[in-house]
Amino acid sequence: MCTGGCARCLGGTLIPLALFGFVANILLFFPGGKVIDDNDHLSQEVWFGGILGSGVLMIFPALVFLGLKNNDCCGCCGNEGCGKRFAMFTSTIFAAVGFLGAGYSFIVSAVSINKGPKCLMANNTWGYPFHNGDYLNDEALWSKCQEPLKVVPWNLTLFSILLVVGGIQMVLCAIQVVNGLLGTLCGDCQCCGCCGGDGPV
Repeated sequence: MCTGGCARCLGGTLIPLALFGFVANILLFFPGGKVIDDNDHLSQEVWFGGILGSGVLMIFPALVFLGLKNNDCCGCCGNEGCGKRFAMFTSTIFAAVGFLGAGYSFIVSAVSINKGPKCLMANNTWGYPFHNGDYLNDEALWSKCQEPLKVVPWNLTLFSILLVVGGIQMVLCAIQVVNGLLGTLCGDCQCCGCCGGDGPV
């Protein structure tokens, strides 16, 4: 597959992943599937990660990758002074931005999983009752969270989804960085040949 076709394929994969991560983070605002009265009772990590990292910062690179189909051999976006090589170089920059966004979401999700959710504890205060991921191996500890009901599996499932989505997005963006650099150096074989083709790229 040529560099332009590979980029479009990656863009088409990143779009649903970004939407999936966005929805997963939105659901985190409803711990246990319920609306809470005070936003201070939400885990800090809910406000970051999926919406920004795996969502917004991933949409732009994906659209750039998909937009490469509108670029011909001699120009991009109707500008004949801009060729495929420049378009692929631009996609590399956006891929790097996407990688950072996905990495941010990945780290935030990992921290939240290790930290556990914020919940109402036995002393009738809201806080984080778990330490260093101890609840991951001992389901009996989940009872430390009295409210919201089922907040532990809810947060664990959704942040795990964001962790996986962020990891996949990082891999795809890393692939596009390499692919974009190849396209910058060699051009797009679909247009004019790769690495020494017969026409301008």
